[in-house]
Amino acid sequence: MSRIIISPDSFKGTITGEEAARALRDGWSSVAPDDEILLLPQADGGEGTCDVIANAVPDAEWKSTAEPVTGPDGRPVPGRWIVLPSGEAVVELAIPSGLPLMKVKDPRGAQTRGLGQVLKAAVQAGASKLSIGLGGSASTDGGVGALRELGVHFLTSDGHEIGEGGRGLMELASIDSSQMVAPPAGGVRLLCDVTSPLTGPTGSAAIFGPQKGATPTDVAYLDDALAHLAQVAGGEPDYPGTGAAGGTAYGLMVLWGASIVSGAQEVAKLTGLSEELSHADMAITGEGSFDVSSLAGKAVATIIDAAAQTHTPCAVVAGGFTPEGLAALDARGIARVSLTELAGHASRAMAEPAHFLAQAGAQLAGDFHAH
Repeated sequence: MSRIIISPDSFKGTITGEEAARALRDGWSSVAPDDEILLLPQADGGEGTCDVIANAVPDAEWKSTAEPVTGPDGRPVPGRWIVLPSGEAVVELAIPSGLPLMKVKDPRGAQTRGLGQVLKAAVQAGASKLSIGLGGSASTDGGVGALRELGVHFLTSDGHEIGEGGRGLMELASIDSSQMVAPPAGGVRLLCDVTSPLTGPTGSAAIFGPQKGATPTDVAYLDDALAHLAQVAGGEPDYPGTGAAGGTAYGLMVLWGASIVSGAQEVAKLTGLSEELSHADMAITGEGSFDVSSLAGKAVATIIDAAAQTHTPCAVVAGGFTPEGLAALDARGIARVSLTELAGHASRAMAEPAHFLAQAGAQLAGDFHAH
Protein backbone atom coordinates (compact mmCIF):
# COMPACT_ATOMS: atom_id res chain seq x y z
CA MET A 1 0.00 0.00 0.00
CA SER A 2 1.31 3.44 -0.96
CA ARG A 3 0.56 6.87 0.50
CA ILE A 4 -0.49 9.47 -2.06
CA ILE A 5 -0.85 13.22 -1.48
CA ILE A 6 -3.18 15.01 -3.90
CA SER A 7 -2.66 18.80 -3.75
CA PRO A 8 -4.02 20.69 -6.75
CA ASP A 9 -4.81 24.36 -7.01
CA SER A 10 -8.15 25.31 -8.54
CA PHE A 11 -8.59 24.88 -12.29
CA LYS A 12 -9.84 28.44 -12.70
CA GLY A 13 -13.19 28.81 -14.38
CA THR A 14 -13.91 25.09 -14.35
CA ILE A 15 -13.44 23.33 -10.99
CA THR A 16 -12.28 24.13 -7.46
CA GLY A 17 -9.17 22.66 -5.89
CA GLU A 18 -11.28 20.51 -3.56
CA GLU A 19 -13.36 19.14 -6.44
CA ALA A 20 -10.26 18.51 -8.53
CA ALA A 21 -8.62 16.62 -5.67
CA ARG A 22 -11.67 14.40 -5.20
CA ALA A 23 -11.83 13.60 -8.92
CA LEU A 24 -8.13 12.69 -9.03
CA ARG A 25 -8.62 10.51 -5.95
CA ASP A 26 -11.58 8.70 -7.49
CA GLY A 27 -9.55 7.92 -10.58
CA TRP A 28 -6.52 6.74 -8.62
CA SER A 29 -8.66 4.56 -6.32
CA SER A 30 -10.31 2.89 -9.29
CA VAL A 31 -6.89 1.44 -10.16
CA ALA A 32 -5.28 1.14 -6.71
CA PRO A 33 -8.10 0.89 -4.14
CA ASP A 34 -5.80 -0.08 -1.28
CA ASP A 35 -3.61 3.02 -1.43
CA GLU A 36 -3.93 5.63 1.31
CA ILE A 37 -4.83 8.98 -0.21
CA LEU A 38 -4.73 12.36 1.51
CA LEU A 39 -6.47 15.28 -0.17
CA LEU A 40 -4.62 18.51 0.59
CA PRO A 41 -5.66 21.14 -2.00
CA GLN A 42 -3.54 24.29 -2.14
CA ALA A 43 -4.04 27.94 -3.04
CA ASP A 44 -1.92 31.04 -3.48
CA GLY A 45 -4.08 33.77 -1.98
CA GLY A 46 -6.68 33.91 -4.73
CA GLU A 47 -10.11 32.32 -4.97
CA GLY A 48 -10.59 29.35 -2.67
CA THR A 49 -7.80 30.24 -0.24
CA CYS A 50 -10.07 30.34 2.81
CA ASP A 51 -11.77 27.08 1.83
CA VAL A 52 -8.40 25.34 1.48
CA ILE A 53 -7.16 26.55 4.86
CA ALA A 54 -10.46 25.92 6.65
CA ASN A 55 -10.56 22.34 5.39
CA ALA A 56 -6.93 21.63 6.29
CA VAL A 57 -6.59 23.28 9.71
CA PRO A 58 -8.37 21.51 12.58
CA ASP A 59 -10.77 23.78 14.50
CA ALA A 60 -10.57 26.61 11.95
CA GLU A 61 -13.87 28.47 12.23
CA TRP A 62 -15.84 30.49 9.69
CA LYS A 63 -17.11 33.89 10.83
CA SER A 64 -19.56 36.27 9.18
CA THR A 65 -20.26 39.98 9.37
CA ALA A 66 -23.49 40.95 11.11
CA GLU A 67 -24.83 42.43 7.88
CA PRO A 68 -23.97 41.92 4.21
CA VAL A 69 -21.03 43.99 2.97
CA THR A 70 -20.66 46.16 -0.12
CA GLY A 71 -19.76 44.17 -3.22
CA PRO A 72 -17.43 45.54 -5.90
CA ASP A 73 -20.33 47.04 -7.86
CA GLY A 74 -22.18 48.32 -4.80
CA ARG A 75 -24.64 45.45 -4.40
CA PRO A 76 -24.68 43.62 -1.03
CA VAL A 77 -22.69 40.38 -0.71
CA PRO A 78 -21.90 38.08 2.23
CA GLY A 79 -18.92 39.03 4.38
CA ARG A 80 -17.01 35.97 5.61
CA TRP A 81 -13.57 35.07 6.94
CA ILE A 82 -11.95 32.31 8.97
CA VAL A 83 -10.30 32.32 12.37
CA LEU A 84 -7.54 29.82 13.16
CA PRO A 85 -7.00 28.29 16.62
CA SER A 86 -4.05 30.65 17.08
CA GLY A 87 -6.39 33.64 16.83
CA GLU A 88 -5.11 34.60 13.38
CA ALA A 89 -7.81 35.69 10.95
CA VAL A 90 -7.60 34.86 7.25
CA VAL A 91 -9.55 37.10 4.89
CA GLU A 92 -9.91 36.41 1.17
CA LEU A 93 -10.44 39.47 -1.01
CA ALA A 94 -12.27 37.45 -3.66
CA ILE A 95 -15.13 36.63 -1.27
CA PRO A 96 -16.45 40.21 -0.87
CA SER A 97 -14.64 41.95 -3.74
CA GLY A 98 -14.04 39.37 -6.46
CA LEU A 99 -14.56 39.73 -10.19
CA PRO A 100 -17.31 37.04 -10.41
CA LEU A 101 -19.48 39.23 -8.15
CA MET A 102 -19.80 41.89 -10.85
CA LYS A 103 -23.08 41.90 -12.76
CA VAL A 104 -21.33 43.91 -15.48
CA LYS A 105 -17.58 44.52 -15.56
CA ASP A 106 -16.73 48.08 -14.58
CA PRO A 107 -12.94 48.54 -14.61
CA ARG A 108 -13.02 52.20 -13.57
CA GLY A 109 -15.85 52.02 -11.04
CA ALA A 110 -15.37 48.70 -9.21
CA GLN A 111 -14.09 49.10 -5.65
CA THR A 112 -12.89 47.19 -2.56
CA ARG A 113 -15.19 48.51 0.18
CA GLY A 114 -16.41 45.01 1.05
CA LEU A 115 -12.88 43.85 1.78
CA GLY A 116 -12.42 46.74 4.19
CA GLN A 117 -15.70 45.95 5.95
CA VAL A 118 -14.61 42.34 6.49
CA LEU A 119 -11.17 43.44 7.70
CA LYS A 120 -12.74 45.84 10.18
CA ALA A 121 -15.07 43.12 11.46
CA ALA A 122 -12.18 40.70 11.88
CA VAL A 123 -10.16 43.26 13.85
CA GLN A 124 -13.13 44.14 16.03
CA ALA A 125 -13.72 40.43 16.68
CA GLY A 126 -10.24 40.25 18.25
CA ALA A 127 -7.98 38.86 15.51
CA SER A 128 -4.43 38.52 16.84
CA LYS A 129 -3.04 38.99 13.33
CA LEU A 130 -4.35 39.09 9.78
CA SER A 131 -3.50 37.26 6.59
CA ILE A 132 -5.24 38.65 3.51
CA GLY A 133 -5.45 36.60 0.33
CA LEU A 134 -5.14 38.89 -2.67
CA GLY A 135 -6.33 37.56 -5.99
CA GLY A 136 -9.35 37.53 -8.27
CA SER A 137 -10.22 41.18 -7.64
CA ALA A 138 -12.78 43.08 -9.67
CA SER A 139 -11.26 46.51 -9.15
CA THR A 140 -8.25 48.70 -9.78
CA ASP A 141 -8.69 51.18 -6.95
CA GLY A 142 -5.37 50.81 -5.14
CA GLY A 143 -7.18 49.42 -2.11
CA VAL A 144 -8.73 52.83 -1.44
CA GLY A 145 -12.22 51.36 -0.98
CA ALA A 146 -10.98 48.95 1.69
CA LEU A 147 -8.96 51.64 3.46
CA ARG A 148 -11.97 53.97 3.53
CA GLU A 149 -13.86 51.36 5.51
CA LEU A 150 -10.88 51.21 7.87
CA GLY A 151 -11.27 54.92 8.59
CA VAL A 152 -8.91 56.51 6.08
CA HIS A 153 -10.19 59.63 4.29
CA PHE A 154 -9.17 60.26 0.68
CA LEU A 155 -9.89 63.90 -0.02
CA THR A 156 -10.18 66.25 -2.97
CA SER A 157 -8.56 69.69 -2.94
CA ASP A 158 -11.74 71.16 -1.43
CA GLY A 159 -11.91 68.55 1.35
CA HIS A 160 -14.57 66.22 -0.02
CA GLU A 161 -14.23 62.44 -0.37
CA ILE A 162 -13.08 61.36 -3.81
CA GLY A 163 -15.30 59.20 -6.00
CA GLU A 164 -15.46 55.41 -5.99
CA GLY A 165 -13.10 53.05 -7.75
CA GLY A 166 -10.15 53.83 -9.96
CA ARG A 167 -11.95 56.76 -11.56
CA GLY A 168 -11.89 58.64 -8.27
CA LEU A 169 -8.15 58.48 -7.78
CA MET A 170 -7.34 61.37 -10.13
CA GLU A 171 -9.30 63.67 -7.79
CA LEU A 172 -7.07 62.81 -4.82
CA ALA A 173 -5.28 65.74 -3.15
CA SER A 174 -4.66 64.52 0.40
CA ILE A 175 -5.02 61.52 2.71
CA ASP A 176 -6.15 61.69 6.34
CA SER A 177 -5.43 58.50 8.29
CA SER A 178 -5.85 59.98 11.76
CA GLN A 179 -9.01 57.93 12.37
CA MET A 180 -7.72 54.70 10.82
CA VAL A 181 -8.52 51.42 12.55
CA ALA A 182 -5.27 50.09 14.01
CA PRO A 183 -4.04 46.79 12.57
CA PRO A 184 -3.80 43.78 14.91
CA ALA A 185 -0.77 43.58 17.20
CA GLY A 186 0.53 40.59 15.27
CA GLY A 187 0.56 42.53 12.00
CA VAL A 188 -0.96 42.14 8.56
CA ARG A 189 0.37 39.87 5.81
CA LEU A 190 -0.70 40.02 2.18
CA LEU A 191 -0.79 36.61 0.51
CA CYS A 192 -0.20 36.99 -3.21
CA ASP A 193 1.52 35.21 -6.08
CA VAL A 194 2.26 38.14 -8.38
CA THR A 195 5.36 40.29 -8.54
CA SER A 196 3.88 43.15 -10.57
CA PRO A 197 4.66 46.69 -9.41
CA LEU A 198 1.84 49.18 -9.02
CA THR A 199 2.25 50.93 -12.38
CA GLY A 200 3.97 50.69 -15.75
CA PRO A 201 3.96 48.10 -18.54
CA THR A 202 4.08 45.22 -16.02
CA GLY A 203 1.88 46.99 -13.47
CA SER A 204 -1.58 46.33 -12.15
CA ALA A 205 -3.65 48.07 -14.83
CA ALA A 206 -1.58 46.80 -17.77
CA ILE A 207 -1.41 43.17 -16.72
CA PHE A 208 -4.70 42.60 -14.93
CA GLY A 209 -6.95 45.40 -16.19
CA PRO A 210 -8.04 43.67 -19.42
CA GLN A 211 -9.47 40.65 -17.58
CA LYS A 212 -11.56 43.11 -15.55
CA GLY A 213 -12.99 44.61 -18.71
CA ALA A 214 -10.49 47.42 -19.27
CA THR A 215 -9.98 48.67 -22.80
CA PRO A 216 -6.56 50.07 -23.80
CA THR A 217 -7.94 53.53 -22.99
CA ASP A 218 -9.08 52.30 -19.56
CA VAL A 219 -5.69 50.73 -18.92
CA ALA A 220 -3.89 54.01 -19.65
CA TYR A 221 -6.35 55.94 -17.47
CA LEU A 222 -6.09 53.52 -14.53
CA ASP A 223 -2.31 53.40 -14.75
CA ASP A 224 -2.21 57.19 -14.53
CA ALA A 225 -4.71 57.10 -11.64
CA LEU A 226 -2.58 54.62 -9.67
CA ALA A 227 0.52 56.69 -10.38
CA HIS A 228 -1.28 59.73 -8.98
CA LEU A 229 -2.27 57.76 -5.87
CA ALA A 230 1.40 56.86 -5.38
CA GLN A 231 2.43 60.51 -5.75
CA VAL A 232 0.11 61.45 -2.89
CA ALA A 233 0.53 58.37 -0.67
CA GLY A 234 4.28 57.81 -1.14
CA GLY A 235 5.82 54.47 -0.26
CA GLU A 236 7.37 52.12 -2.79
CA PRO A 237 5.06 51.66 -5.80
CA ASP A 238 7.81 49.75 -7.64
CA TYR A 239 8.07 47.14 -4.88
CA PRO A 240 7.33 43.66 -6.30
CA GLY A 241 3.75 42.64 -5.64
CA THR A 242 2.32 46.10 -4.99
CA GLY A 243 0.24 45.71 -8.16
CA ALA A 244 -1.63 42.70 -6.74
CA ALA A 245 -5.42 42.91 -6.67
CA GLY A 246 -5.69 46.19 -8.55
CA GLY A 247 -3.07 47.82 -6.37
CA THR A 248 -4.77 46.80 -3.11
CA ALA A 249 -1.41 45.39 -2.00
CA TYR A 250 0.13 48.83 -2.44
CA GLY A 251 -2.57 50.63 -0.49
CA LEU A 252 -2.56 48.20 2.44
CA MET A 253 1.25 48.11 2.55
CA VAL A 254 1.77 51.88 2.48
CA LEU A 255 -1.15 53.02 4.63
CA TRP A 256 -1.85 50.03 6.93
CA GLY A 257 1.68 48.70 7.36
CA ALA A 258 1.02 45.32 5.74
CA SER A 259 3.83 43.13 4.38
CA ILE A 260 3.76 41.14 1.14
CA VAL A 261 4.54 37.41 1.37
CA SER A 262 4.22 34.42 -0.96
CA GLY A 263 0.63 33.29 -0.79
CA ALA A 264 1.40 29.77 -1.95
CA GLN A 265 4.17 29.28 0.60
CA GLU A 266 2.09 30.61 3.48
CA VAL A 267 -0.89 28.41 2.56
CA ALA A 268 1.47 25.44 2.34
CA LYS A 269 2.70 26.17 5.87
CA LEU A 270 -0.82 26.54 7.24
CA THR A 271 -1.93 23.26 5.65
CA GLY A 272 1.17 21.31 6.77
CA LEU A 273 2.16 20.37 3.22
CA SER A 274 5.87 19.66 3.83
CA GLU A 275 5.16 17.46 6.85
CA GLU A 276 2.65 15.37 4.90
CA LEU A 277 5.00 15.05 1.92
CA SER A 278 7.82 13.80 4.16
CA HIS A 279 6.06 10.46 4.52
CA ALA A 280 4.35 10.15 1.15
CA ASP A 281 5.21 7.92 -1.80
CA MET A 282 3.77 10.21 -4.47
CA ALA A 283 2.48 13.78 -4.82
CA ILE A 284 0.03 14.99 -7.45
CA THR A 285 -0.64 18.66 -8.11
CA GLY A 286 -2.24 20.62 -10.92
CA GLU A 287 -3.93 23.75 -12.25
CA GLY A 288 -5.87 24.90 -15.26
CA SER A 289 -3.03 26.05 -17.50
CA PHE A 290 0.63 25.28 -16.90
CA ASP A 291 3.31 27.58 -18.30
CA VAL A 292 6.66 28.92 -17.19
CA SER A 293 4.98 31.38 -14.82
CA SER A 294 3.50 28.40 -12.98
CA LEU A 295 6.96 27.72 -11.63
CA ALA A 296 7.37 31.29 -10.34
CA GLY A 297 5.77 31.31 -6.90
CA LYS A 298 2.37 29.81 -7.68
CA ALA A 299 0.82 26.98 -5.69
CA VAL A 300 1.92 24.30 -8.16
CA ALA A 301 5.54 25.49 -7.92
CA THR A 302 5.40 25.39 -4.14
CA ILE A 303 4.22 21.78 -4.20
CA ILE A 304 6.82 20.75 -6.77
CA ASP A 305 9.60 22.35 -4.71
CA ALA A 306 8.34 20.88 -1.42
CA ALA A 307 8.18 17.41 -3.00
CA ALA A 308 11.73 17.81 -4.30
CA GLN A 309 12.96 18.70 -0.81
CA THR A 310 11.44 15.53 0.62
CA HIS A 311 12.51 13.43 -2.43
CA THR A 312 8.88 12.59 -3.16
CA PRO A 313 8.00 11.77 -6.78
CA CYS A 314 5.64 14.38 -8.19
CA ALA A 315 3.23 14.62 -11.12
CA VAL A 316 1.40 17.62 -12.58
CA VAL A 317 -2.08 17.46 -14.09
CA ALA A 318 -3.21 20.49 -16.08
CA GLY A 319 -5.85 21.46 -18.58
CA GLY A 320 -2.98 22.19 -20.94
CA PHE A 321 0.75 22.84 -21.06
CA THR A 322 2.72 25.39 -23.05
CA PRO A 323 5.85 24.08 -24.81
CA GLU A 324 7.97 26.07 -22.35
CA GLY A 325 6.07 24.58 -19.43
CA LEU A 326 6.59 21.07 -20.75
CA ALA A 327 10.30 21.71 -21.20
CA ALA A 328 10.60 22.97 -17.63
CA LEU A 329 8.91 19.85 -16.26
CA ASP A 330 10.98 17.55 -18.46
CA ALA A 331 14.16 19.20 -17.19
CA ARG A 332 13.13 18.27 -13.66
CA GLY A 333 11.92 14.79 -14.51
CA ILE A 334 8.33 15.50 -13.45
CA ALA A 335 5.50 13.42 -14.90
CA ARG A 336 2.48 15.21 -16.32
CA VAL A 337 -0.97 14.56 -17.76
CA SER A 338 -2.87 16.94 -20.04
CA LEU A 339 -6.65 16.97 -19.74
CA THR A 340 -6.87 18.45 -23.23
CA GLU A 341 -5.02 15.46 -24.64
CA LEU A 342 -7.26 13.05 -22.73
CA ALA A 343 -10.39 14.84 -23.93
CA GLY A 344 -9.18 15.44 -27.47
CA HIS A 345 -10.14 19.12 -27.28
CA ALA A 346 -9.73 21.92 -24.73
CA SER A 347 -13.42 22.84 -24.76
CA ARG A 348 -14.43 19.28 -23.89
CA ALA A 349 -11.87 19.14 -21.07
CA MET A 350 -13.26 22.39 -19.66
CA ALA A 351 -16.85 21.17 -19.99
CA GLU A 352 -16.19 17.91 -18.10
CA PRO A 353 -13.19 18.58 -15.84
CA ALA A 354 -14.07 16.05 -13.13
CA HIS A 355 -14.44 13.27 -15.69
CA PHE A 356 -11.04 13.85 -17.24
CA LEU A 357 -9.34 14.50 -13.90
CA ALA A 358 -10.54 11.07 -12.83
CA GLN A 359 -9.04 9.64 -16.03
CA ALA A 360 -5.78 11.42 -15.22
CA GLY A 361 -5.77 9.99 -11.71
CA ALA A 362 -6.31 6.48 -13.06
CA GLN A 363 -3.51 6.91 -15.62
CA LEU A 364 -1.08 8.12 -12.97
CA ALA A 365 -1.97 5.23 -10.64
CA GLY A 366 -1.40 2.76 -13.44
CA ASP A 367 1.97 4.27 -14.29
CA PHE A 368 3.01 4.45 -10.63
CA HIS A 369 2.20 0.82 -9.84
CA ALA A 370 3.67 -0.43 -13.11
CA HIS A 371 7.16 0.56 -11.96
